[in-house]
Order: sequence, then C-alpha cells, then structure tokens
Amino acid sequence: MTTPQPIRVLLVDDHEMVRRGLGVFLGAFDDLELVGEAANGAEAVQMCGALQPDVILMDLMMPEMNGVEATKAIVKQYPQTRVVAMTSFEEEDLVQAALQSGALGFMLKNASIDELAGAIRNAYAGKPTLSPEATQALISAATRPPEVGFDLTRRELDVLQQLVEGLSNPEIAQTLSISRSTVKTHVSNILDKLGVANRVDAVRLAIENKLI
Repeated sequence: MTTPQPIRVLLVDDHEMVRRGLGVFLGAFDDLELVGEAANGAEAVQMCGALQPDVILMDLMMPEMNGVEATKAIVKQYPQTRVVAMTSFEEEDLVQAALQSGALGFMLKNASIDELAGAIRNAYAGKPTLSPEATQALISAATRPPEVGFDLTRRELDVLQQLVEGLSNPEIAQTLSISRSTVKTHVSNILDKLGVANRVDAVRLAIENKLI
C-alpha cells in the first residue's frame, strides 16, 4: 500500500524562537513536513516559488513585508498553496484583512498543537478554519452599528492620526513599523471612506468630526 505524502509546510515568522517551536511541533506529526522557514513576507514569497509548499503558516505582523501583503502575493502567484494566518492579536480589522487577502485559516499563536495541525490539514483540503476568537471578532464586526458615517479601521485611524500630525508616507511607515505600500493603501482607503479627494480635506474632516 502506498504511504500518503506528508503535507509540506513553510513557516513564516520574524521571531526565530517561534519558528523553532513550530518546527518542533511539526515534527510530532507524521503527516506534516517542515520544508522551509522565512523571517518575513518577502522571503516567504521568494521561498514559495522555490519550495512549492502545500500550506504556509503565516505570521501577520512582520517587517519589510507583512503577512497580509505576502498572502495576497502568494495566493495570486501560487494559487495551489494554502495559507493559514497566525497572530498574537485578535483585532477585527486584522482578521478581516487576513481573510480578504486569501488566507484560508486564522489561528492565534496560543492555539494547541492539535488545533494548528487541524488547521493545516483543513487548509490542505481546501477547508477554512477560524479560531473561536477570530469567529467572535467577525461576528462583532458584522453586528456592530455603523459609526457616524465613517467606517475606518483601527489601523486607518492610526494612519489618519499621523496625517493630522503632518507626517509623510515614509515617516508614517517608520512610525507605525509598516511598509510604505501599506501606508499608501491605508491613505487611499481613508480618502475613499471619508469621501474626500486629498489628504488636506481628510485632515480637515477628521478634526471637524473629532475622529482622532
């Protein structure tokens, strides 16, 4: 009888100790195989092309290229590879961003090894897996009454605060430890949601409506 091939997994996290711990966890399951490790999203995209993993465990908060950006790129370039997002945070906008980027699962880093293994297996089979905290965050976001006409996420409010303080995109990227492309996306979303054409009008509207 032919033995099924193990699920090939790529670990992506900017903390070496986290990667090491996850590597040990993967070694406990005969049907899971660690094929590589990446320290940021840019490395993950590059290694995905070379290693062709079945499933990626993707940290979301990383320098250079975060997990959301990397997931978008990987899902577009390598649609056969599934992504399970991991994070220590359960913020609603983070959950939504991860799923909108194409991740098939969302797990907190404090999940048990059996839960993570289950999420990897489900992703390989094309089935979504959400941690209970992620599910609750999505339910809260869906049932909360809309804010006074302005549907800005927490991160967008952070960026808006920096706009009010007069910072440029590169300065915002450095202050918030995110990439310039992410800042550009947030600024564009802010202008769309506020219904304004430029940063000056966004700042004026934010001050007038006490959004920050």
